[in-house]
Amino acid sequence: MAPKKQIEETKDLQTEIWAGEKPVYNSKIEDVFQKLESRELGLTSQEARAKLQKYGKNALDEGKKMTLIQRFFEQLKDMMIIVLLVAALVSGIMAVINGHYADLIDSGLILLIVIMNAVIGLVQESNAEKALDALKKMNKPDAKVIRDGIQMSIKSEEIAIGDVIVLEAGDIVPADIRLIESVSLKIEEAALTGESVPSEKHVGELENENPPLGDRTNLCYSSGIVSYGRGKGVVFATGMSTEVGKIAKMLSSGGDDKTP
Repeated sequence: MAPKKQIEETKDLQTEIWAGEKPVYNSKIEDVFQKLESRELGLTSQEARAKLQKYGKNALDEGKKMTLIQRFFEQLKDMMIIVLLVAALVSGIMAVINGHYADLIDSGLILLIVIMNAVIGLVQESNAEKALDALKKMNKPDAKVIRDGIQMSIKSEEIAIGDVIVLEAGDIVPADIRLIESVSLKIEEAALTGESVPSEKHVGELENENPPLGDRTNLCYSSGIVSYGRGKGVVFATGMSTEVGKIAKMLSSGGDDKTP
């Protein structure tokens, strides 16, 4: 995955592609290809490498992860844990002042319980993170692209802006795509648009200047599932610039709120 600084630059560059121009859904196919410096036969391998270098990989920013030490001390921030630590400290100080060193056992037991609780919490948290990482890896399917004029299968994170993607029933849309070909294509986008039924997709440019996401029928969004038909489209946004990436950015910018 690209470094955080590179991802920030990627978002700015991808926004600049359409700066001062018609939105991609209002543009003709030939204009989209021209703007993306692509063609119906797709990018060459050299062009794809150059664009990946310029715009970054097609991956979401997972944010900066805490170190093991930081995660351990996070376990000690609970109010009840703080009360126990203060109680252990006061008990230890009073035992030393009064010369009752046997009472230090109480402080030691409290500290031992706090440390054991923190370790157990850390282990459970680590196991949960490993499970989530495994699910993320499973959710990175290969994508069918046209490179050097031939169709091939590549990892979704290696998709570049301007790549031509082939979609068939059962495929997961790997990036935000402007359709150039559609044959009875229907895509399940409930997670993004809230639509309860698959959205029918068409090729022609839209007349409405600012339709809601669900009405942009010539676009396919990252994480959508092809439920019927087949199609082909050119990638105009990847990674954090996709609609899913924008949601991920909003989620990561919020704080961690504890339940009551």
